[in-house]
Amino acid sequence: MMPCSNRTATNQSNEGLMSEPRIIKKYPNRRLYDTHISRYITLEEIRQLVLQNIPFRVEDKRTHEDITRSILLQVIAEQEEGGNPIFTTDLLRFIIRYYGDPMQNSIGRYLELSAQLFQEQQHHFADQLRELLGQAQQPIQALKELAERQVPIWRSVRAEFLRNLSSKAKSIKRRAGIEDGPPRPPARD
Repeated sequence: MMPCSNRTATNQSNEGLMSEPRIIKKYPNRRLYDTHISRYITLEEIRQLVLQNIPFRVEDKRTHEDITRSILLQVIAEQEEGGNPIFTTDLLRFIIRYYGDPMQNSIGRYLELSAQLFQEQQHHFADQLRELLGQAQQPIQALKELAERQVPIWRSVRAEFLRNLSSKAKSIKRRAGIEDGPPRPPARD
């Protein structure tokens, strides 16, 4: 039996610990049965398996057909119905337009590679942050010092902005014939 595709390197290393993926059977009543723990599970529990990088395969109980993709799409649909969806309406329309198109396989591969690149960048950023904080004796102190080093820069930027603003205001006043300085009392007749 083949594990589901679209795995990360972390997931692939976890597979080495298990000889075969967990088998989840989908019964005609639409219930999912995890053969590893010998009980029915929910789509949320399928989501947890994905989050924990546990390889699994979902099979139709009657036909033994691999229906993992279909179940994963159900998990995504359930998540998208929540308050903070990932897929915009425009993105979904874009994807739908490519079904049946000669570029369908290319779009799928492009989206997969983009997701992998995004994940690698997230890991790289997290590693850099850990390294920065790990070098410091006290991580909170390191962040405080970083913020304190930024204060003079922001003050300098602010001062330059205010100088430019003042200069512009004076220029506008001169063109409008308005004098600088305190307002004069009205002339008496």
